[in-house]
Order: sequence, then C-alpha cells, then structure tokens
Amino acid sequence: MGIPFIDLKAQYRRIQDEVKSGIDAVLEHGAYIMGPEIRDIESTLAEFCSVKHAVGCASGTDALTMALLSLGVGPGDAVFTTPFTFMATAETVALLGATPVFVDIDPVTYNIDPADLRRKISMVHDEQKLTPRGVIAVDIFGVPADYDRIEPMAKNNGLFLIVDAAQSFGATYKGRPVCSFGDVACTSFFPAKPLGCYGDGGMVFTDDDTLNELLLSVRVHGQGKDKYDNERLGITGRLDSMQAAVLKAKFTIFPEEIELRNKVADRYARELAAVPDLVAPSVPDDCVGVWAQYCVMARDSRHRAELQAKLQAEGIPSPIYYPIPLHLQTAYASLGYQKGDLPVSENVAERIFALPMYPYLSNEHQDLVVSTLAKED
Repeated sequence: MGIPFIDLKAQYRRIQDEVKSGIDAVLEHGAYIMGPEIRDIESTLAEFCSVKHAVGCASGTDALTMALLSLGVGPGDAVFTTPFTFMATAETVALLGATPVFVDIDPVTYNIDPADLRRKISMVHDEQKLTPRGVIAVDIFGVPADYDRIEPMAKNNGLFLIVDAAQSFGATYKGRPVCSFGDVACTSFFPAKPLGCYGDGGMVFTDDDTLNELLLSVRVHGQGKDKYDNERLGITGRLDSMQAAVLKAKFTIFPEEIELRNKVADRYARELAAVPDLVAPSVPDDCVGVWAQYCVMARDSRHRAELQAKLQAEGIPSPIYYPIPLHLQTAYASLGYQKGDLPVSENVAERIFALPMYPYLSNEHQDLVVSTLAKED
C-alpha cells in the first residue's frame, strides 16, 4: 500500500472544470504571453498579500534574480542568508557576482537565526572586504521567520530585506501575510508548492513604487518605455498566461487548503508524540504555517536511515530536505567554509527527513505513516 508524497490529482479532481475553462480561454484569445490572466492573478494575489504590487514571473528563481537586480546587487556586495535552503536562494546572489554570507539557523524553526545574523553582519563590517547590502530570509518548509527581530536589524544596518517565501506563500506572521514583509518578497509556483501551477512560475511582491517599475522592466530584458529601448540589463522572466489561468483556478480553494494542511499537521503532531526519539516540527505562536513540507528529526543519521527503511518497506516516501547545507556544497567551495562552521545547520541536515503532506492526506494514510515509524525492530 503506497502513499504519495503529495497528491496533485486529488486537488485536480476538485477544480478540473475551472482549470479547463481557464486554459480554453487562453487558447481562444491566443495571448499566450502577457495575456489578461497575468494582470488578473497579479491583482488577486497582491490583495491577498496586502501589498500594492505583484509582478508575475517564470519561476521562484527568477523572482529572486529580479529582486536582486532591481536592488542593484553586484560584485563586492555581501548578502546574508541561510545555508539550509534550496540552491536558488544563494545561487542568485552568486550569479550576480555578489557573495552569499551564510548564517546559521534556529534549531527549532530551522529559519535564519537572528543572533547569528547580527554576528555575521558585524563580522563583515569589521573585515571591510565586502559591502553589506542585504538579507534574504527564508521561510523554510512554510514556517515564517522571526520578522520582529530580522526586519529592524536589517533596517538599522542599512540593509534591504528580501523574504524568500518560495515555500510559505499564504503563511502569516502575527496576522500579517509573510509576503508583506521586507522590501521585496518572492515566491514560487512550482507544482509541489502550497499554491502551485502546472509548470514553473513565480511572483515578486512589494509596496515600493520605484522597485515595482524596476521589476516590470527587469522582467522583460530591462525594457524601457519603448520595446526596443532597453534601459538596463534584465532577463526573460515572464509568467505565461496558461500558468496564470491555472493559478486563478487553484486560488479559489487555496484558503481552504491551508486550513486542511494545518489539520493534517496538527494530527501528525498529536500522533507522532508517541514515537520515541522523533522531533516533530512546530510553528511559533501567533503564526500560521502552510506546511510546504512536514519534516521531522531523528536522533541521528543512523536512526534516520533506520526509520526511512521502515517507511520504504511500506511504500511511503521520506525525502530529505536538505541533506547537505549550501556552505558545504561544491558550488560554494571557493567561499572557504569548513564542516563545523555552521553547526546547527549541519546537525539538522544529518537528522531531518520529510513525511507525506498535502491537504487531502487521509487519516488512514497518516495512521500508516505513524504506525510504521513507531514499529519496533
């Protein structure tokens, strides 16, 4: 009896008429690029996030790239971020010639640790080799970062703040949508995300009118008022009309799906409490997560392997997010990090693994996951 890690087919069965209708509309009008669906979904999601502007783009990676380009990041700049995240967060910084400075994580939320962020900002200031420019705070697994501490720290040090909400679109921090924090917030609509399309997609959010104009330009090769007068360097970063139509259909049930995800997470937490030496995730008080992944921690790497073997025997997937922190990956070897430099990130990477999580996960399937983990050898 296998269990899917996520089940997009169950979701599609609920909204297939709306999805087909939206795609048919695009096929009828033929505006596959920058059709009316783009402005429609941008307006809808900007309102949902309580911000003035939303700029659709081709992926979450492009969202980060566009944000960094619009903020003028380049060689000699230091951008502080977490190593416990997907490659794109730091990759976009490095591709622009800037230097990612890795900050360790909180051992409970797995998000960037404000205390270590303060230390790393002071370190870069003291070394005077790089210019501190900004912070990218990641809401890992859909759990909001500590914005009460991070946002003023960035502001007081003259740094921009980018919220990497690739996994947290729809989450709230003390009643505020996470995409309303920072100078810019970026998200991804990769199909497996809490709100995903049927291909790649992303979006950038801001209240800053000037940044919005820059984002719109950067999205289309740095285009100016005239199509063939490019005022700056940019990318091909457009969200296509069909993906926007899919997002519009999915958004109609998105608030309900957030509630369902939290019910699944709450049930996991109750049931997993009886499993020895297993740490379930938690969300800080006054926050609502969206559970892009439901990741638990084993006692150590050997214990993790034992638990994963039990799950595999029952056809239950349990991928690891993330097995190697970015500071120890080959692509960043030139930065000179060594094992032991970011001990919390490294410890979590050796112990963490994910369980099936989606809005339509049945009690029966959850019970099988929990009973398998609790099974004695």
